[in-house]
Amino acid sequence: MKDVILKIFEESAQVKVRFAKENAEKIIEVVQLIAQAFRDGKKVLLFGNGGSATDASHIAAEFVNRFLMERPPLPAIALNTDPAVLTSISNDYGYDQIFSKQLAALGHEGDVVIGISTSGNSPNVIKAMEVAKKNGMKTVILTGGTGGKLAQTADYTFIVSAKQTARIQETHITLGHAICQLVDEELFGGSR
Repeated sequence: MKDVILKIFEESAQVKVRFAKENAEKIIEVVQLIAQAFRDGKKVLLFGNGGSATDASHIAAEFVNRFLMERPPLPAIALNTDPAVLTSISNDYGYDQIFSKQLAALGHEGDVVIGISTSGNSPNVIKAMEVAKKNGMKTVILTGGTGGKLAQTADYTFIVSAKQTARIQETHITLGHAICQLVDEELFGGSR
């Protein structure tokens, strides 16, 4: 069993390090994009399904509350958290519209939209990206494998080239933490 444990952690670390090396410049660009959006009074809107939904909620909470340093709250909303909104939209219009309708209501030009889908093929995330682009929002996708249908839909696409969903999700949350830390440093200076 110890060998299995070590293998899991080694695989996770290898996927993350490879991802960071391949995407460091793009991460810097997205950090600067988000920091500028906050400076301009804009917000970050995040969403996903299943484990990706919890990642979206987690990242939003880090911005709204705090991450590593004490600082003012930053405007971020996870669109997968309100059961009344989610169930009314899915009941009346279809599950594929649960994020796009919210973006139409809450999103504004210059906001940053972060969609998370490990497969890259979630219909509700695809529709949301279409609405975001149509309304002048900046778009970021976190996906995995080969990127799926979402790979070409966003201004910035992060593809974790792994086959296991767990390794993709572990990398997504590490990316989310890195973005939170670097946005804080960009806006408020210093590091931990």
